[in-house]
Amino acid sequence: MPAAEGHRRFEGRRALVTGASRGIGAAVAERLGAEGAAVAITARTLDRHPTLAGSLHETADRIERHGSQAAIVVADIADPDDRSRIVPEAVAALGGPIDILVNNAAAAMYQPLADYPLKRRRLTFEINFHAPLDLIQAVLPGMTAAGAGWIVNLSSATARPASGPPFTRPRIAAMAIYGSSKSALNRLTNGLAIELWGTGVRVNTVEPRAAVMSEGAEMVAGDVITPEMVESMEAMVEGTLALCDCDAERTGGVFVSLDLIHELGLEVHNLDGSSPA
Repeated sequence: MPAAEGHRRFEGRRALVTGASRGIGAAVAERLGAEGAAVAITARTLDRHPTLAGSLHETADRIERHGSQAAIVVADIADPDDRSRIVPEAVAALGGPIDILVNNAAAAMYQPLADYPLKRRRLTFEINFHAPLDLIQAVLPGMTAAGAGWIVNLSSATARPASGPPFTRPRIAAMAIYGSSKSALNRLTNGLAIELWGTGVRVNTVEPRAAVMSEGAEMVAGDVITPEMVESMEAMVEGTLALCDCDAERTGGVFVSLDLIHELGLEVHNLDGSSPA
């Protein structure tokens, strides 16, 4: 039975998901809607991207098919002025403060460090570190006033240093800037959790154990990812949603989706909230 017809654990909560026109963000937004949340979604692609499938309108349609409210905020998260609109517009559209923030939007540009341009470095950290913190700062007053809130930052295993020498995965070096930005995000998660301890606001990070083949991942790394290296979209979403509904004692952690699912004994559901056949 789809969650829209059964278990709606997020009923009455308002969520904001970034990077929700496709990939993990769109999947998380749909699942939140399937389980009853009113969901604000933001990205740049309202109707159609020139090379990638997915749009905010498509994600909103899926949320609304589950009987939940969807609010669209078109914004360029890389632009500080533009992203400053996101939370106020989401709050106005959903009719109240944000209970759940999922910082999913990310920039991933892989190339060797020896000639990695400064412009790309700045853009990576702008999107992967500064934007999540700006959005967190914008939702915190509402969360602390309510005495509860759930902030989930999406990270990556590339945040951890590679073992060696010898170094057996030379290609991982090209992911160092992306991984560095996610390492900074992980440290931010922990620091915020310490500051907010006792307020009821939970701040956590989740990362996939294996590659999740979103449209973007397929485009940038599809040629080197083999089936045994892949984690299902549904599993990544299941791990993410566990942190959108965790108790106040689970905060400040960097969790791996499949490990968290195993720890909590969760069943991986479909994106409509139904159990797999």
